[in-house]
Amino acid sequence: MHRRELLQRTSLLIGGTLLGADSLLAKNISWDAMEADDIPAKGIGLFTKQQIKVLSEIAEAIIPTTDTPGAKAAKVGQFMAVIVSDCYEPVDQSRFMEGLAKLDDGSKKRHGKAFLKCNSKLRMDYLLELDSEQKAFQKSKKTEEPSHYFRVIKDLVLWGYFTSEIGATQALRFLEYPGKYTTVDYKKGERNWGGY
Repeated sequence: MHRRELLQRTSLLIGGTLLGADSLLAKNISWDAMEADDIPAKGIGLFTKQQIKVLSEIAEAIIPTTDTPGAKAAKVGQFMAVIVSDCYEPVDQSRFMEGLAKLDDGSKKRHGKAFLKCNSKLRMDYLLELDSEQKAFQKSKKTEEPSHYFRVIKDLVLWGYFTSEIGATQALRFLEYPGKYTTVDYKKGERNWGGY
């Protein structure tokens, strides 16, 4: 990798983290008019509407709605589709798409039906199994090998959720900065800090 390419990738990563999911997605979709389950008919980037629904359900299983909105409300499925389509190298895009297809095929083999057709308990059991698989894979993989596809999906879910407005202001405690230097007390049991 050349220095210029490294700088471009680093600035994209840092810029994406600072801007958050909502800003990155704004260029392709009118987010104000869209509900959490609303996905353009033609899909987003490389992803069909059906694939984005699968990503949304995976994200919601990882970060479900509780007393705060979950990953679906934060449009994490749409976020993942944009990031993979616009920011991943072609080889990584192919690997991600193959992993998504493998996830659905594994659900069909295990439960006799596609991931979206499974109830929430079957989905969760299957995702927990994949999570154990990816943890074992990550421990034994060589440095040059790519990460397990489910690890990549989980990382994107966390990035998309905690940099969205919902994740940063409702799941985390929001403290706007920059500003003057101030200390803010943290009490045990309070939500973690978030900010833009």
